[in-house]
Amino acid sequence: MTIHRRTFLRFAGAAVALPAVSRFAHAETYPSRPVRILVATSAGGSTDIMARLLAQWLTDKLGQSFVVENRPGGGNNIGTEAAARAPADGYTLFMANSVNTILGSLYEKLNYNFIADFTPIANAMASPLLMMVHPSVAAKTAPEFIALAKANPNKINMGSGGVGSTGHMAGELFQMMAGVKLVHVPYRGESMAMTDLIGGQAQIVFATTGSAIQYAKAGTVRALAITSTERLEALPDVPPLTQSVPGYEAAGWSGLMAPRNTPPEIIDKLHREVSAALADPTIKQRVADMGSTVPGGTPAQFAKFIADETEKWAKVIKFANVKVN
Repeated sequence: MTIHRRTFLRFAGAAVALPAVSRFAHAETYPSRPVRILVATSAGGSTDIMARLLAQWLTDKLGQSFVVENRPGGGNNIGTEAAARAPADGYTLFMANSVNTILGSLYEKLNYNFIADFTPIANAMASPLLMMVHPSVAAKTAPEFIALAKANPNKINMGSGGVGSTGHMAGELFQMMAGVKLVHVPYRGESMAMTDLIGGQAQIVFATTGSAIQYAKAGTVRALAITSTERLEALPDVPPLTQSVPGYEAAGWSGLMAPRNTPPEIIDKLHREVSAALADPTIKQRVADMGSTVPGGTPAQFAKFIADETEKWAKVIKFANVKVN
C-alpha cells in the first residue's frame, strides 16, 4: 500500500480553498440529524472510552446525538474501511488510533488508504506504554533487562496484543534500538497478553498505560520504564526508557477524523468543539486517570503527526521483517 504523505497534508489544509459563504452555510446547519462515530476496536478500550467522552460532549454542545458504533475485527481494518467508505457529509466520523499508522506498512494490500482517505479533526489522547516484566525476571531496571536479554538472545518471551499492535511495535522498536532479540508471542488482545505476563508465561510486555497501570501500581508486575520522554505523574518512580535507550519514544494515540472530502467548514466546527472538550477539566482528569495526556493542536498538526508516525513504523516493520500470518 503506497502512503501519500504530501496528499494527506494537502487534504488537511484544503479548508482554506472553499468560499466563505459555503463554509458558513454548512456550519450553521450542521448537524441536523444524529452523527455516528465509528470505532474499530471493541468497547471498553482507551480509544472507545475517548470516543464516548467526546460523543457525550458533542451531543450536549451541538444539540444532536453523537453515537459511538464499535466495528472491531481484522486488526482494525473492518472499522477503518467502513469509515473510509462512509459518505463525506459529517454524519460518520472515525475515532482512529495508533494502529492505523501501522497497518499500511504491515499489509501488502488494503481496501483503503489511511493517509489519503481521511481528514484529521483533532488528536485527542496520547497514551505512553509501560515496559513491564514478570517479577521473576532478574532485572529491576531497563539497563539490567537489556544486559539480560543480550546474554540470552531469543530466550525471553515478549507478549503483545497481536501482530502490528502498538505494544508489538513498541517492543520491536525497543529491540531495534537496544540491540536485543526477544521471542514475540502475539495474543488476541492486550488484556490476554497482560494475563500471561501476570501468570509468568510471558516475561515482558509493552502495554498502554490504560490497561496496565493498575497492575504496575499493585506490584503484580514490575514496571521498568515508560515509553514517553517524561515520567508519568501517576507512576513517578518509573523512568522514561529514553534514559536507557537514547531517542526511544513510542505511544498509543486516539484522534477524531472524518472521511476525505468532508466539507472543511464541518471539520472546522468539530475541531473547535473537540478542542473545547479537551480543555475541559473533567475530561482532562478522566484522560489523566488512564495514564494519558491530551495532545490537542490543529488538524494540520495532527496530519503531520500521523504522517511522521506512519514513516516511523514503516521503518520498524521493515527492519524487523514483521509479517502478518
